[in-house]
Amino acid sequence: MSQRVLLTSKEVNIILHRLACQLIEKHHDFSETVFIGIQPRGTFLANRLKKIVEQEYQIKNIALGYLDITFFRDDFRKSIKPLEASETKINFIVENKKVVFIDDVLYTGRSIRAALTAIQSFGRPSAIELLTLIDRRFSRDLPIQPDYRGRQVDAINNEKVKVCWQENDGEDMVLLINNN
Repeated sequence: MSQRVLLTSKEVNIILHRLACQLIEKHHDFSETVFIGIQPRGTFLANRLKKIVEQEYQIKNIALGYLDITFFRDDFRKSIKPLEASETKINFIVENKKVVFIDDVLYTGRSIRAALTAIQSFGRPSAIELLTLIDRRFSRDLPIQPDYRGRQVDAINNEKVKVCWQENDGEDMVLLINNN
Protein backbone atom coordinates (compact mmCIF):
# COMPACT_ATOMS: atom_id res chain seq x y z
CA MET A 1 0.00 0.00 0.00
CA SER A 2 1.34 3.40 -0.98
CA GLN A 3 0.06 6.89 -0.40
CA ARG A 4 0.77 10.38 -1.60
CA VAL A 5 -0.35 13.77 -0.41
CA LEU A 6 -2.90 15.41 -2.70
CA LEU A 7 -3.46 18.49 -0.53
CA THR A 8 -1.38 19.89 2.30
CA SER A 9 -2.82 21.71 5.30
CA LYS A 10 -2.12 25.06 3.65
CA GLU A 11 -3.86 24.01 0.43
CA VAL A 12 -6.88 22.69 2.36
CA ASN A 13 -7.11 26.04 4.18
CA ILE A 14 -7.01 27.99 0.90
CA ILE A 15 -9.73 25.78 -0.57
CA LEU A 16 -11.94 26.16 2.52
CA HIS A 17 -11.74 29.94 2.25
CA ARG A 18 -12.57 29.82 -1.47
CA LEU A 19 -15.58 27.59 -0.81
CA ALA A 20 -16.74 29.93 1.98
CA CYS A 21 -16.55 32.90 -0.41
CA GLN A 22 -18.51 31.00 -3.08
CA LEU A 23 -21.22 30.22 -0.54
CA ILE A 24 -21.40 33.87 0.55
CA GLU A 25 -21.67 35.03 -3.07
CA LYS A 26 -24.64 32.72 -3.62
CA HIS A 27 -26.41 32.88 -0.23
CA HIS A 28 -25.52 36.39 1.07
CA ASP A 29 -26.69 36.46 4.73
CA PHE A 30 -27.75 32.76 4.90
CA SER A 31 -31.16 33.72 6.35
CA GLU A 32 -32.85 31.24 3.98
CA THR A 33 -29.99 28.72 3.89
CA VAL A 34 -29.02 25.83 6.15
CA PHE A 35 -25.88 23.69 6.21
CA ILE A 36 -26.29 19.93 6.58
CA GLY A 37 -23.09 17.96 7.23
CA ILE A 38 -23.35 14.37 6.05
CA GLN A 39 -22.32 12.06 8.90
CA PRO A 40 -19.72 11.14 9.77
CA ARG A 41 -16.94 12.99 7.94
CA GLY A 42 -18.90 15.78 6.28
CA THR A 43 -19.50 17.26 9.71
CA PHE A 44 -15.85 18.31 10.04
CA LEU A 45 -16.05 20.22 6.76
CA ALA A 46 -19.43 21.75 7.65
CA ASN A 47 -18.16 22.93 11.06
CA ARG A 48 -15.06 24.43 9.50
CA LEU A 49 -17.02 26.31 6.81
CA LYS A 50 -19.50 27.67 9.34
CA LYS A 51 -16.62 28.87 11.52
CA ILE A 52 -14.89 30.61 8.58
CA VAL A 53 -18.09 32.34 7.42
CA GLU A 54 -19.06 33.46 10.91
CA GLN A 55 -15.65 34.52 12.22
CA GLU A 56 -13.94 35.92 9.15
CA TYR A 57 -16.95 37.36 7.29
CA GLN A 58 -19.13 38.26 10.32
CA ILE A 59 -22.19 36.42 9.03
CA LYS A 60 -23.84 35.03 12.16
CA ASN A 61 -26.42 32.41 13.02
CA ILE A 62 -25.91 29.96 10.19
CA ALA A 63 -28.10 26.95 10.87
CA LEU A 64 -25.98 23.78 10.92
CA GLY A 65 -27.23 20.23 11.25
CA TYR A 66 -25.80 16.74 10.93
CA LEU A 67 -27.56 14.04 8.93
CA ASP A 68 -26.96 10.32 9.38
CA ILE A 69 -27.73 8.36 6.21
CA THR A 70 -26.77 4.87 7.40
CA PHE A 71 -30.20 3.28 7.06
CA PHE A 72 -31.13 5.20 3.92
CA ARG A 73 -28.26 3.71 1.89
CA ASP A 74 -29.14 1.16 -0.77
CA ASP A 75 -26.33 -1.13 0.42
CA PHE A 76 -26.87 -1.06 4.21
CA ARG A 77 -28.13 -4.66 4.34
CA LYS A 78 -25.07 -5.96 2.49
CA SER A 79 -22.63 -5.18 5.29
CA ILE A 80 -20.94 -8.13 6.97
CA LYS A 81 -20.37 -6.32 10.25
CA PRO A 82 -23.12 -4.58 12.26
CA LEU A 83 -23.66 -1.00 11.18
CA GLU A 84 -23.02 1.85 13.57
CA ALA A 85 -25.20 4.84 12.93
CA SER A 86 -24.11 8.36 13.78
CA GLU A 87 -26.41 10.88 15.39
CA THR A 88 -28.72 13.03 13.30
CA LYS A 89 -28.89 16.52 14.78
CA ILE A 90 -31.23 18.86 12.93
CA ASN A 91 -32.98 21.19 15.35
CA PHE A 92 -34.53 23.49 12.75
CA ILE A 93 -37.08 23.26 9.96
CA VAL A 94 -35.79 22.70 6.42
CA GLU A 95 -39.20 23.43 4.88
CA ASN A 96 -38.74 26.06 2.13
CA LYS A 97 -35.06 26.56 3.04
CA LYS A 98 -32.08 26.23 0.74
CA VAL A 99 -30.16 23.19 1.99
CA VAL A 100 -26.43 22.86 1.34
CA PHE A 101 -25.35 19.24 1.80
CA ILE A 102 -21.69 19.15 2.85
CA ASP A 103 -19.52 16.06 2.54
CA ASP A 104 -15.78 15.46 2.33
CA VAL A 105 -15.60 13.18 -0.74
CA LEU A 106 -18.05 12.65 -3.59
CA TYR A 107 -17.41 9.18 -4.96
CA THR A 108 -20.26 7.08 -6.42
CA GLY A 109 -23.06 9.50 -5.48
CA ARG A 110 -24.88 6.89 -3.40
CA SER A 111 -24.36 8.74 -0.11
CA ILE A 112 -25.91 11.87 -1.58
CA ARG A 113 -28.85 9.87 -2.97
CA ALA A 114 -29.39 8.53 0.55
CA ALA A 115 -29.16 12.06 1.98
CA LEU A 116 -31.80 13.26 -0.49
CA THR A 117 -34.15 10.58 0.84
CA ALA A 118 -33.28 11.14 4.50
CA ILE A 119 -33.77 14.93 4.44
CA GLN A 120 -37.42 14.49 3.44
CA SER A 121 -38.15 13.50 7.05
CA PHE A 122 -37.40 17.11 8.04
CA GLY A 123 -39.51 18.92 5.43
CA ARG A 124 -39.36 19.93 1.80
CA PRO A 125 -36.46 22.27 1.03
CA SER A 126 -36.89 24.92 -1.65
CA ALA A 127 -33.55 23.84 -3.13
CA ILE A 128 -30.68 21.48 -2.37
CA GLU A 129 -27.06 22.09 -3.29
CA LEU A 130 -23.99 19.92 -2.79
CA LEU A 131 -20.58 21.03 -1.55
CA THR A 132 -17.69 18.57 -1.45
CA LEU A 133 -14.05 19.05 -0.66
CA ILE A 134 -13.01 16.29 -3.08
CA ASP A 135 -14.88 15.30 -6.24
CA ARG A 136 -13.69 11.92 -7.52
CA ARG A 137 -14.36 11.99 -11.23
CA PHE A 138 -14.85 8.81 -13.26
CA SER A 139 -16.42 6.86 -10.40
CA ARG A 140 -20.02 8.01 -10.31
CA ASP A 141 -22.78 5.38 -10.25
CA LEU A 142 -25.51 8.04 -10.18
CA PRO A 143 -25.87 11.35 -12.06
CA ILE A 144 -24.93 13.53 -9.09
CA GLN A 145 -22.50 16.45 -9.37
CA PRO A 146 -21.38 19.02 -6.79
CA ASP A 147 -22.42 22.67 -6.97
CA TYR A 148 -19.25 23.59 -5.07
CA ARG A 149 -16.06 21.54 -5.19
CA GLY A 150 -12.73 22.05 -3.55
CA ARG A 151 -10.65 19.86 -5.83
CA GLN A 152 -11.40 17.38 -8.58
CA VAL A 153 -9.38 14.19 -8.35
CA ASP A 154 -8.92 11.48 -10.95
CA ALA A 155 -8.65 8.30 -8.92
CA ILE A 156 -9.19 4.77 -10.17
CA ASN A 157 -11.16 2.13 -8.30
CA ASN A 158 -8.29 0.57 -6.32
CA GLU A 159 -7.32 4.02 -5.03
CA LYS A 160 -8.91 5.64 -2.01
CA VAL A 161 -9.07 9.33 -1.20
CA LYS A 162 -8.77 10.02 2.53
CA VAL A 163 -9.46 13.42 4.01
CA CYS A 164 -7.74 14.01 7.33
CA TRP A 165 -9.04 16.74 9.63
CA GLN A 166 -7.16 18.47 12.43
CA GLU A 167 -10.08 17.84 14.80
CA ASN A 168 -10.11 14.09 14.18
CA ASP A 169 -6.76 13.07 12.70
CA GLY A 170 -4.35 15.64 14.13
CA GLU A 171 -3.76 17.55 10.89
CA ASP A 172 -5.52 18.72 7.74
CA MET A 173 -4.45 16.78 4.68
CA VAL A 174 -5.87 14.85 1.73
CA LEU A 175 -4.20 11.57 0.77
CA LEU A 176 -4.47 9.29 -2.25
CA ILE A 177 -3.98 5.72 -1.06
CA ASN A 178 -3.22 2.94 -3.52
CA ASN A 179 -4.29 -0.47 -2.20
CA ASN A 180 -2.18 -2.48 -4.63
